[in-house]
Amino acid sequence: MLGALLALGTLPTPAHAAADRDERSWTVREPGRQPAGISAVVDLDAADGTLTLAARRGTATVLEPAPLGIVTKDADLTTGLRFTSTATRQVTEHYTMTTGKQLRRTARMTESRFSFTGAGGARLDLLVRVADDGIAYRYVLPGKGDITVVREASAFRLPGTAQAWLAPYTPYYEGEYKPATAADAGDGSYAYPSLFQVGDTYALITESDIDGRYSGSHLVHEKGSGRYGVELADGAAVTSAGPLTTPWRTVVLGDLATVTESTLVDDLAAPSRIGDTSWIRPGKVAWSWLDGFAAAQRSLSTQQRFVDYSAAHGWEYTLVDDGWKTTKWMPELTEYAHRRGVGVLVWVHWTDLDTAAERAEFLPRLKKWGVAGLKIDFMDSDSQDRFRWYDEILRDTAREKLLVNFHGASVPKGIQRTWPHVLTVEAVRGAEYGNVPASHVTALPFTRGVVSSTDYTPMAFQFGTRTVSDAAELGLSVVFESGLQHFAGSIRAYQDRPELERFLEQVPTVWDESRLLSGRPGENATFARRQDGRWFLGSVSAGSSGTQDVSLDFLGGGRWLAEVIRDGDDGLVRETRTVTRRDTLHVPTAEHGGFAAVVCKATAGRETCDRPVTRLPLSSLTVDPSKAEVDSGASVDIAGRFAVEQSGPASDVTLSLRAPGGWEVKGDAPQADQLPTGKDLSGKWTVSVPQDAREGGHDVVVSAEYSAPGGRVLRVDRTVRVFVSPPGVDYVSNLPFASERNGWGPVERDQANGERDASDGAPLSIHDTTYDKGLGMHADAEVEVELQGGYRKFTASVGVDDEVGDRGSVTFEVLADGVVVATTKVLTGTDAAQALDVDVSGVQKLTLRVKDGGDGVDYDHADWADARLTT
Repeated sequence: MLGALLALGTLPTPAHAAADRDERSWTVREPGRQPAGISAVVDLDAADGTLTLAARRGTATVLEPAPLGIVTKDADLTTGLRFTSTATRQVTEHYTMTTGKQLRRTARMTESRFSFTGAGGARLDLLVRVADDGIAYRYVLPGKGDITVVREASAFRLPGTAQAWLAPYTPYYEGEYKPATAADAGDGSYAYPSLFQVGDTYALITESDIDGRYSGSHLVHEKGSGRYGVELADGAAVTSAGPLTTPWRTVVLGDLATVTESTLVDDLAAPSRIGDTSWIRPGKVAWSWLDGFAAAQRSLSTQQRFVDYSAAHGWEYTLVDDGWKTTKWMPELTEYAHRRGVGVLVWVHWTDLDTAAERAEFLPRLKKWGVAGLKIDFMDSDSQDRFRWYDEILRDTAREKLLVNFHGASVPKGIQRTWPHVLTVEAVRGAEYGNVPASHVTALPFTRGVVSSTDYTPMAFQFGTRTVSDAAELGLSVVFESGLQHFAGSIRAYQDRPELERFLEQVPTVWDESRLLSGRPGENATFARRQDGRWFLGSVSAGSSGTQDVSLDFLGGGRWLAEVIRDGDDGLVRETRTVTRRDTLHVPTAEHGGFAAVVCKATAGRETCDRPVTRLPLSSLTVDPSKAEVDSGASVDIAGRFAVEQSGPASDVTLSLRAPGGWEVKGDAPQADQLPTGKDLSGKWTVSVPQDAREGGHDVVVSAEYSAPGGRVLRVDRTVRVFVSPPGVDYVSNLPFASERNGWGPVERDQANGERDASDGAPLSIHDTTYDKGLGMHADAEVEVELQGGYRKFTASVGVDDEVGDRGSVTFEVLADGVVVATTKVLTGTDAAQALDVDVSGVQKLTLRVKDGGDGVDYDHADWADARLTT
């Protein structure tokens, strides 16, 4: 079993809970009753029967008394309460995670249960747990039948002058953390986790152990007060079958090291619901989204190249993001990746999986293809209904043994303990925003990063405006713990930084131990994390250049080898030195800079901490042209080049070309016994098209086959799409436009509209039929073409492109010299293509127009497929 529970029984009288004589005040202390330890104080007001809770660290009050209680449809359990009984036990739990800041964990907590009776005999139990790193409380409503919760009275009260680091609440948790004081923070809602400093103690407020029995919540605040109330999502009532146990209202308490190293949120969560976790494999991921967006996801060759990069550097996965569903090559990609030892993760919108029927069809299909896991996006809700969906999707993905990465998601609340195949979660303003302030980056390790794996997606050097230095960006691979560490760089950006490539080959994604070495929210953060005898260090700062002094007293005895990667005058540099635990590293840092480092035991003859990495050649196969249009009976010249860029050699290399049956091929079949890094092999062929060749597209395939280390025989294909044109036809996509306008991005030729840039669209596809020729538009749009009376007929098949699914609604119009001569009904993503056949004899100017279907232009991707003019 992944998690084992040892609960040392409930005691009939309070242990570590002291009640005064009239039994209206109780103190619950952390196990061991340390004088400077943490305690929670529960008070029952004798006058009105209201409850409050306060928290102390030693003799200092950190959280001032704040209200407790809950209101249901049937009972107000916030006032008029009478004490009934109390019992205390010691809870000890041992469990193992699949990811996180520390894999093997022991949680020790004192738990006190206080029972109260309200008006009409309604019962409220309050559970309070206190550990050496914080406190938590939850309500238990023991009644049977459905229980509807209207609201909670729960709140936290800080001194008004307490320093705070807060992010505005959104249900996808991508707000920017900014400093304030507890009282001066503006009116409004704030996201978990929220961090406060009271004296020398920090308090991180969040929640834990939530599922579909309840809804999520957030904090609400009125300026001028230190009170932060708990508000349920959407302000909606929560209904569950009794007895009802609410989530833990959780506060991590201590110095910054205690807070950042805390596992309290996981400690409070339900144990793992997965018995066999041997299939759950964390790892590093090549993510191509920020190097081409949707266009990169629709290209098999681009995705194969990212697979090759992972294989060349020992990364475990590659992620194909939004856009792949308009393609048909996913099984081919997963097979290609499998042969290279790389897993494929795929992006899906949560609405693709929001019904049992969709999950029953889609998830087994992905598993059959060989997909390793899912990035599920855009849940954007903390409602009870959404958490019920989380319960369902996690059960179903676990059954299919599919890994999960949630984006557009609620901040994790112990989910990685309960469902250990959740290897990371976004819920952060991360690198895909393109201009993340260094002050926010350095606040995250003390806030969002405390509670779970964080999918920040570092290394996006080619994207946006850089706010931290290269060395600091590299340090984020350690600073941000993530079971799936999605690196967002381009292959060229990695290759331009060889020291970065080398470090990323070595850095793990799971840890035996994590320590904060130094830092302060919004200013700097330096972490050390250990795995299997090596320590990895990461540091990031917001501010001017200087020198970072890092004590090495966390190391064991003896001599150690330290390799530091920092910013140099001409890029990243690596410096190696021998150190002991008595030494301090002095690392020069750039503005908004940092560093990365690896430290291992120094032994005789050891020059590096690097360990062997299994590498396959990073190769490229290019063809010229990538597509061609020819007449029947004509020929086309095709060239292919196979090059080894990194991690060579490739052995027994052969280039070949295959054409459709009946087509003639002239050319050689070049071979090479071995191609080391930096060498290539080229071939040229002439392909002749028969006179009776079918009109339309044909595939001519150039292949490179080679042997790689380990005896694997690998092959890569590149397809040249040869389109055979019929006589007497001109395709509109081949003609110059007299004018054009488009709702999003440019009008695309021979591909669907990708909305953003030129040539970023998918193949034209309507109702599962793919077309080689045509125009891709987005309403409202229009193209004008000069005909000068030279054509007899215009024909096309029109409809909404498949890439928007069943969404989108458009109408098509054809104008001849400004007069509408053909129009369609409103077509949606569910409609088949509609044929247009228009007489254009003598027409001087042809206009093709797309209008929205009367409900706005969202998803209005319109295709003029096979749009042709007949002479």
